[in-house]
Amino acid sequence: MSRYFYWCVALAVLLANPLNALAATDADLQAIREQIQQLKQNYEQRITQLEQRLQQAEANSRQAESVAPQAQTAAQQPTRSGTGASSESGFNPAVSLILSGTYGQFKQDTAVAATGFAMSANNPGYTQGLSLKESELGISANIDPQFRGVATFALAPAGGISVENAFVQSSVLGNGINLKMGRFFSGLGYLNEQHAHAWDFVDQPLVYRVLWDNQIGEDGLQLKWLAPTDMFVEVGGELGRGRGFPGTDRQNKNGAGAGVLFAHVGDDIGIEHSWRAGLSLHETRRVNAVSTGVPDLLSTAGGVSNRFSGDSRTAGLDFVWKYAPNGNIRERYLKLQGEYFRRNESGLLTYNLATTDSYAVTQSGWYLQSVYQFMPNWRTGLRYDQLDPGIASVGALNAGNVIGNYAFNPSRLTWMVDYNPSEFSRLRLQLARDNSRQGLPDNQLFLQYIMSLGAHGAHQY
Repeated sequence: MSRYFYWCVALAVLLANPLNALAATDADLQAIREQIQQLKQNYEQRITQLEQRLQQAEANSRQAESVAPQAQTAAQQPTRSGTGASSESGFNPAVSLILSGTYGQFKQDTAVAATGFAMSANNPGYTQGLSLKESELGISANIDPQFRGVATFALAPAGGISVENAFVQSSVLGNGINLKMGRFFSGLGYLNEQHAHAWDFVDQPLVYRVLWDNQIGEDGLQLKWLAPTDMFVEVGGELGRGRGFPGTDRQNKNGAGAGVLFAHVGDDIGIEHSWRAGLSLHETRRVNAVSTGVPDLLSTAGGVSNRFSGDSRTAGLDFVWKYAPNGNIRERYLKLQGEYFRRNESGLLTYNLATTDSYAVTQSGWYLQSVYQFMPNWRTGLRYDQLDPGIASVGALNAGNVIGNYAFNPSRLTWMVDYNPSEFSRLRLQLARDNSRQGLPDNQLFLQYIMSLGAHGAHQY
């Protein structure tokens, strides 16, 4: 503060009291000097405080500038559905919990497999009466700018926890290449990667039930490449241990037990239409896979137990088309989808764990379904499934035991309607006419609720 300022203050004080100034004594002058000194100290203290506040504000500004690029980098990390915005971070993972339950009413025993598929997996995924479905706990977060982690735990109604997904994702390879390592749902087909709470019906199509045990998971590596084109083009491959049906879990063995190749293409047609089509190839090996209750010998009550070892190769086609008037999917939309799988298995079959000879069969299945949101929060859907058990080629030693031709194609027709108060809740009614077991038709009714708690990533197209 300049001396000129302080002298001006002193002069103002004198001018305000001119008569007293003329008669001022030495004591008066000393008092004036003390007042001037006090004013000087107060102003200097105030200036110091202002300078400190300025320094703090500048420091906060620099910190905000350094945090902004980090937040932008985190927002660009992949989400469940691919690359996009994410609120996840290494210190604040996204946590979600899916709660679901069903009421099932039907007459036929679900332990009876679809005709011609007794040696396939037979997990219908539902039970009679009131039942709590498998709950799903999910945790995901960006680990750093290069990696992202996802873990999904299945909480069984009867108790116990299993690891459904647990993988690390990385896009550091660049050029549209993404690497996934760990346990994940295979990328084959269209429905396989979707979690159960995202299904449009209570259960999976018949072809998924008998060929993939509802859903095939893998422990291994997945590599995807997204082409830098306006049209969606995705190519990928997987190597895994083959733990999921139809493979046999390789324990105490090196190498891979299963391989998958898949490709998807898609595009938008204006703002109202979009589509995606895909091709999948899966190969694995079954070793000493035992199936019980197989009706090979018709006169044997309860069937027999067979053991199969051989190669399993499956090819699949998938297609989905979506339409939303004016591109507004919140009001109305129509989705049409279908998949077809064809599997060839060849190897050695041991009939009733006693007689071994060659065995080969080609089986297939498909479904076609449509879901229509006719008004906000309300949807309805229709699905038709059909299977072809094929005609088996049986070695001479088992020609009189194993049924080669069932001459029956299992099928099912399903209708559903669901109400979605929000994106976090769903209530569903489903009716089905099940004709998958020869001579055992069944009318089925299901009621279902699905509730989502916490942050949950977007699902695939």
